[in-house]
Amino acid sequence: MKKKSTKATINVRGTEIAVIRREDQDYISLTDMLKAKDGHFFISDWLRNRNTVEFLGIWETVHNPDFNSGEFALIKSQAGLNSYKLSVKEWVEKTNAIGLRATAGRYGGTYAHHDIAFEFGMWISPEFKIYLIKEFQRLKEDENRRLSLAWNLNRTLAKINYRLHTDAIQTHLIPAEITPKQAAFTYASEADLLNVALFGQTAREWREANPDKDGNMRDHATLEQLLVLANLENMNAEFIHMELPQSDRIKRLNAIAIRQMQTLSARTAKQLEGGAE
Repeated sequence: MKKKSTKATINVRGTEIAVIRREDQDYISLTDMLKAKDGHFFISDWLRNRNTVEFLGIWETVHNPDFNSGEFALIKSQAGLNSYKLSVKEWVEKTNAIGLRATAGRYGGTYAHHDIAFEFGMWISPEFKIYLIKEFQRLKEDENRRLSLAWNLNRTLAKINYRLHTDAIQTHLIPAEITPKQAAFTYASEADLLNVALFGQTAREWREANPDKDGNMRDHATLEQLLVLANLENMNAEFIHMELPQSDRIKRLNAIAIRQMQTLSARTAKQLEGGAE
């Protein structure tokens, strides 16, 4: 099963450039990068250059075990000739290359692995290449901060408590002999019970309000929200064991969420002011 592609954006000297992550690799939009180039310039012009073809071939040889070196040798022999033309699509189809991608749909355009995109940046200008590398590094540093130990710890805690939560649902809420589809519906209902208690909306409502964001509302939650979510999952599991009706549970959970978020928000504010030890 392929992992879902995610998208981010960097700003390089006033030019917004998309960066997508696919199968654990980052690809930068060459289509967006062209916006920073003065005059008429096309990706196909870059591909006609013999140095470009040699660089792409070496990169693929190092990173791609399925690279078609025979087709590459034929292309290399023609590169630089006036009659030589090559599109990204042809390059990929003939050599089975993975460093360049011509995509349609949601993330449409021509993308290149960041190694290759940096080389393409030199064709825009040396200054552009330097700032492109700088902004890409800043993006990765931001991502690493978001995946810090504290964030992961709370996210993991939420997942552990989710198991306790679903076990309680399995034992007390799901009748015997129901279909897997019915069981899944019950789980979704309880998950949204927590979503409404903490975030004020269901998962579907969040997706409809945020069509451009990847993941779900919990992926975009703050540390405080994730901590409270973990507590709510434990609380709800206990309420289910007590056989409290859902209408009573959501009121109690919402009150708990409000109280705990107020406490955590006040503590955070105090820390930012330097008042906490």
